[in-house]
Amino acid sequence: MKRVVMIVGGVLLLLVIAAGAIVATTFMGRRPVQDGAEISGARIVADGIVSAAVIPLGDGHVALVDAGNDSEAKALLADLSRRGMGPDAVSAILLTHGHADHIGGVARFPNAQVMALEAEVPLAEGRVGARGPATRLFPVSPTGIRVSRPLHDGESIQLGNVTAQVFALEGHTGGSAAYLINGLLFVGDSADTSSDGHLIPSAWIFSDSQAQNRASLARLDARLRAARLPVQAIVPAHSGAMTDGLTQLDAFASSAAAR
Repeated sequence: MKRVVMIVGGVLLLLVIAAGAIVATTFMGRRPVQDGAEISGARIVADGIVSAAVIPLGDGHVALVDAGNDSEAKALLADLSRRGMGPDAVSAILLTHGHADHIGGVARFPNAQVMALEAEVPLAEGRVGARGPATRLFPVSPTGIRVSRPLHDGESIQLGNVTAQVFALEGHTGGSAAYLINGLLFVGDSADTSSDGHLIPSAWIFSDSQAQNRASLARLDARLRAARLPVQAIVPAHSGAMTDGLTQLDAFASSAAAR
């Protein structure tokens, strides 16, 4: 019996090591998140390996793009405290998608209107599971979150003195979204910044469909160009921002079209 326990323990240890190695290699070669970076009025707040953004709305209120991994939202609350604000100052949370590391702190902001693409609501609320190679292994359970305002592709929403434009960016999850706010394109996990500054697609192991993700990025580039919407920077959640406008998304779309 002791030998069986040792063998089972050894197998489990190897599985944990293998899983850790896969996660580590998945995020290698990416530009680190710059905690505290301020771009066009937004402040990037790191929460472990992920980040969220705090966007001033005027009149003592802010919006968040995602709410981090920490259920206590310590990093976000510290940033609010630095501004002389408390959790009640957060009037809106825009979710790029419903993975756990982006919704962790939502409950800490009870006055916030929680928003996500309509297709993403069941995942954010924990009524369905994700379908990526790794994420499909996670148990499905209610998150305690209620999305109070489902969003739709192409709509614009007014948040205080700020306008947010909503774009469907399915692939990483079925209802992933990008938000264009004050010239900043927040893309969640649908894209990352490589260590040499190029745009790369979502991490395959955590994505429902990387092929769909790639197609969505190319389509988003075409839409932004056609509408002549000003983009100052592209802001992923797991890596540093690309501050050369649409240059990197253009290059990615051109490369995808050439395949």
